[in-house]
Amino acid sequence: MAETNYDLVVIGSGPGGYVAAIRAAQLGLKTAIVERAELGGICLNWGCIPTKALLRSAEIYHTLHRLEEFGLKADNISFDAEAVVKRSRKVAAQLSGGVKFLMKKNKIDVIEGLGRLGKPGFVSVEGKSGKSDIAAKNIILATGARARTLPGIEPDGKLVWTYREAMVPPAMPKSLLVVGSGAIGIEFASFYRAFGVEVTVVEVMDRILPVEDAEISDFAAKVFKKQGMKLLTSAKVEKLDKGKNSVTATISLKDGKTETITVERVISAVGIAGNVENLGLEEAGVKVERGHVVVNEWLETGVKGVYAIGDLVGAPWLAHKASHEGVIAVERIAGVKGLHPLDVTKVPGCTYSSPQIASVGLTEARAKEGGREVKIGRFPFIGNGKAIAMGEPEGLVKTIFDAKTGELLGAHMVGAEVTELIQGYTVARSLETTEAELMHTIFPHPTLSETMHESVLDAFGRALHI
Repeated sequence: MAETNYDLVVIGSGPGGYVAAIRAAQLGLKTAIVERAELGGICLNWGCIPTKALLRSAEIYHTLHRLEEFGLKADNISFDAEAVVKRSRKVAAQLSGGVKFLMKKNKIDVIEGLGRLGKPGFVSVEGKSGKSDIAAKNIILATGARARTLPGIEPDGKLVWTYREAMVPPAMPKSLLVVGSGAIGIEFASFYRAFGVEVTVVEVMDRILPVEDAEISDFAAKVFKKQGMKLLTSAKVEKLDKGKNSVTATISLKDGKTETITVERVISAVGIAGNVENLGLEEAGVKVERGHVVVNEWLETGVKGVYAIGDLVGAPWLAHKASHEGVIAVERIAGVKGLHPLDVTKVPGCTYSSPQIASVGLTEARAKEGGREVKIGRFPFIGNGKAIAMGEPEGLVKTIFDAKTGELLGAHMVGAEVTELIQGYTVARSLETTEAELMHTIFPHPTLSETMHESVLDAFGRALHI
């Protein structure tokens, strides 16, 4: 390997890294990828994919307890926690194997070991067989991120979990405290609640899902509470006292009072921190701020030939954003013409709880803060025939338009399958669509997508079914 000269070496094989490597191979660049653990990174092995497998099991289990609503019957409905986890791990393994196949198909060399920046133009790899230096004309850092920890609630792997332990519980706890109500926290809260666990969520901000539109957050909170979830907002976990098989949490509330609760397990979901350590960044002159690598709009670090993408460079911390950045960086390296830098307002966000939450673009508050005069449309799932037929009438679609130009500024959704529906609005934003095109688009009937059309119509006083 030391004798091979690569056009590109990618450090990290998550959805940013492996997609970058594939695009580089397509463009004729001799490419290698360095990975210290499993191909596919956290996303495929311990994040996006296996959590969705867990949530699918929870969704089915929840539906089984509603059978009478659909004229069906079943006795002795139960679950096997070990089997639920086993299926999730099997799905992750299948997809990780798929990445291995893609590397072989695209003739990308996979180098096992810990990669770091070496002397200029080289990547130093420490593997099982020792150290080696790999010559690279260009390098992409795609090392991802890890769970952030807060003083006093550090995970121990037994009583206080990160996402990793939460994905492979040996058994379902009877009670659970989730610290943080972003997408990761809410997804785990939803998963465990579906299986009957008493769940309490603590959020330091004044509402759950704080990056989402406030109206959508409030709607989701009402549904979660109806499901029996306890939500404490404007609250902070001050300390955790660990027992033999339980944890007592002291929580400060917004009214100045303190509440103490005892649970079997705690999940810390307070954000992530970039994996910037042991990469040789300082020695190479790569700038790091607040735990993330600093890059320009083309993902260049400031050091010639060194790029960084994905969670390593900051929010939004999403797999599809990392993949898109990987393509931008590679096409920049290859000299592809007509490139566009990433516009984060066109990156959709999805939370796969029950109900699901999805969004793209500006929230109502952000639009108004930016001085925009807006027109807002809303349409509830209760007005949609498909939602009622599915037994999923709890949902809301909200669209935000520039009142003067008709530009679609943002779209926000909560309800069944909205993580699939949001792509319609994402395409619309990419095409710079106005309300006129959306109004004249024909949406099939009966589908949940009709709620999207009706929300657009409502913004201009033309809703038909409410």
